[in-house]
Amino acid sequence: MDTEDFTQVGIADLPNQRHRIVSRNGTSFTILLCGESGLGKTTFCNTLFSTTLKLPRDASKRFEKQLHKNVEIEVSRAELEEKNFHMRLTVIDTPGYGDYINNSGCWESVLEFIEDQYESYMRRDQQPDRRNIVDARIHACLYFLRPYCKGIKPLDLEAIKQLSKRVNLIPVIAKADVYSRSDLALYKSRIKQVLDANDITIFKPILDDDDPVISRQAQAIISAMPFAVVGSQGNIEMPDGRIVRGRKYPWGVVDLENEDIAISNQLRNYYFVTACLTLFKQLRITFTKLIVENKWRLVKEEEQLRRKFTEQVRAEEARFRQWEQRLIAERDRLNKDLEAQHFFIKQLEHEIERIQTASSLRKR
Repeated sequence: MDTEDFTQVGIADLPNQRHRIVSRNGTSFTILLCGESGLGKTTFCNTLFSTTLKLPRDASKRFEKQLHKNVEIEVSRAELEEKNFHMRLTVIDTPGYGDYINNSGCWESVLEFIEDQYESYMRRDQQPDRRNIVDARIHACLYFLRPYCKGIKPLDLEAIKQLSKRVNLIPVIAKADVYSRSDLALYKSRIKQVLDANDITIFKPILDDDDPVISRQAQAIISAMPFAVVGSQGNIEMPDGRIVRGRKYPWGVVDLENEDIAISNQLRNYYFVTACLTLFKQLRITFTKLIVENKWRLVKEEEQLRRKFTEQVRAEEARFRQWEQRLIAERDRLNKDLEAQHFFIKQLEHEIERIQTASSLRKR
């Protein structure tokens, strides 16, 4: 069949239609910042998106609520626009995390919040009208690590184990500008060893064999994990006159635009330019797994309730049979006593009749 005789049906225009729909509706992206206070979570988030999404806390008031409050969940929302495309960005912070003397179970409130978002989305998705669903599920979790001699602190290790099962976990080393290159390399190797030893799965880029450029970018990102990040709220002037975002120290300047020094640009460019759809896809996979696990959990709970109910019914039936047997035994005993009383009364009646007969014969 000749190509000229083939009639086009418009299949090739479907990607354009999808592009117009997505461009018109925009998208939602939720990022969770988790880690101890003072590690620069808010500052790095502002650096990552090149805008002030959230004002940092006053350092003098950071621990004033520590005595009577647990881990808090603070939600900040913003709408970003770039080339007429809108993103509804939600930043979730966890002030008070790891700031107490006893931090056991401090991640439970974070896990409960994550599962609440999954449950809320699942309930809305089951409604007949799903056009205005607000997706508040966590797309990525940046877990800020404080350098530790053995790799990862026990608190962070246990929290990472739990979080990695529910979100796309991206561990980062906070305030990397205060460490030498050799210390960072040693710390990264220890973190990788701890993660491998505990079978902890973190979000990693997918190597695409069909696109060598993306594959090289993904390989560079994997080799740089866990990321050593630096944040800054202000701009500085470089010796060549350029105004860049960075930090100025007596010994020199940290240029956050330089990928050889800071990973912020590389992290942003890859995860938001190249692998953002992978984050969404992995979120759907995690969400599906949690739904399946939740169904299996419900089935198991239902089976346990059914088994418990059956055992209770059997116990009640056994107790009823014992009660019935006791009633039957009591009835038989009372019947025997009644028969004995009847027999005794008849004997008395016969004795009375005999006495009356004998008395009448004497009178004659």
